[in-house]
Amino acid sequence: MPTLLNPYLSFRDSARQAMEFNHSVFGGELNLNTFAEFHASEDPAEADKIMHGMLTAENGLVVMGADTPAGMDLNVGDNVSVSLSGEDEAELTGYWNKLSDGATVAMPLADAPWGAKFGALTDKFGINWMVNIG
Repeated sequence: MPTLLNPYLSFRDSARQAMEFNHSVFGGELNLNTFAEFHASEDPAEADKIMHGMLTAENGLVVMGADTPAGMDLNVGDNVSVSLSGEDEAELTGYWNKLSDGATVAMPLADAPWGAKFGALTDKFGINWMVNIG
């Protein structure tokens, strides 16, 4: 198996919904484990929150995510950008269209000066995405 580069996204109480949304965009297999399953928190309010989530798409894309415990600081979206890049215009445009649902588009998907199509948006969960079709 090759070395993978994938994002690990942190959320505050919305990891399940965000990972299920990503699953609706990319398909594949989604595994979600709670704090209770791992006996990772003594706070009953965190029992059903996601300790670790992993989405593996059929084409090899991987996205991981988790809820950040209440006692830890979190600035969702400030320090994460996820970049999707490749040459399959239909596939990448499809991802862009699905990610755009409820998103704030910073740059519409359009021809870029470097010869690719590029777009940037912040999805409805506060995650920054960049799509580059080369």
